[in-house]
Amino acid sequence: MTENNTPPALPTTRRIKRIAPLQLGKMLAILYGIMGLIFIPFFLVMSAFASQMPSPQRVGFLALGAGFALFVPVIYAAMGFVFGALGALIYNVVAKWVGGIEVEVE
Repeated sequence: MTENNTPPALPTTRRIKRIAPLQLGKMLAILYGIMGLIFIPFFLVMSAFASQMPSPQRVGFLALGAGFALFVPVIYAAMGFVFGALGALIYNVVAKWVGGIEVEVE
């Protein structure tokens, strides 16, 4: 039997100095778009309940529920991209002042 004489890995502290704004924007756009998809069943259920309402009110609620089901994932994705890119830009400015976030890796 051979013995492994390598020392155990020691934790190392690393610092996140910069975040690429477009990359973070793309990541958050996809994540927020997926979160927006989670809400689709709720809007469709709202539309289903609207079919039990009186006729003048029914049309508005059906359109509202279907419209939200279609556009909420798109709006979430767009807002995720915009705020992700802005957040990365702000982080990069602040990280220059204070040095960024320290992360311990092994």
